[in-house]
Amino acid sequence: MTAESAEEHRRKTGMKTGKKTTRRTRVGVAVATVALLAAVGGCGDDDDNGDAGASPSPTASPTATQSPTESPTATAEADEAATVMVREAGDLGPILTDGEGLTLYLFEADEGEESTCNDACAVAWPPLTTSGDPQAGEDADADLLGTTERDDGSTQVTYNGHPLYYFQNDKEPGDTTGQGVVGFGAAWFALTASGDKAEGDAQDSGDDDAVTGGY
Repeated sequence: MTAESAEEHRRKTGMKTGKKTTRRTRVGVAVATVALLAAVGGCGDDDDNGDAGASPSPTASPTATQSPTESPTATAEADEAATVMVREAGDLGPILTDGEGLTLYLFEADEGEESTCNDACAVAWPPLTTSGDPQAGEDADADLLGTTERDDGSTQVTYNGHPLYYFQNDKEPGDTTGQGVVGFGAAWFALTASGDKAEGDAQDSGDDDAVTGGY
């Protein structure tokens, strides 16, 4: 090989070697870059996983508690409890009425505290019923109040042992159109404050059909 050929051979060999070295360097840099990115990504994943795995802060329970709603049972029973009081009624004087002033009657056919007025009789002469203990109003004697169970299961108020009734033809407080009426086999009377039958004439609101007690 001539000196010129040898020199040319060295140049070519060096160029090839340099190219290989450059390629290797680039490959190494690329691998290092990928590794670095992978490492950074791994740290990011760890942070994300750490955040995901962290338990959320518990929500603080409210310290204030809601006041329980007051049960309406006692109020309902008080509202539905019948009231019996005494009121002046013309010639009859003081007689028993309900809390609204409507006249109350006894039925002479009743046997003690047991009511014998049912069905059609109870339509014409509705019983005074209660859903609680009856209450004594003005001038009424609480010791004379009581109750009795009717055939339909409802509770009827009694006074001095007499089941109490309204009369369907009494329209307003003070009406006593049922006084002395005979219907359904016996007579009907208003009651005095002592629980006895009242003596005197009936007083009505001017209804011509007021004095029919049924048969």
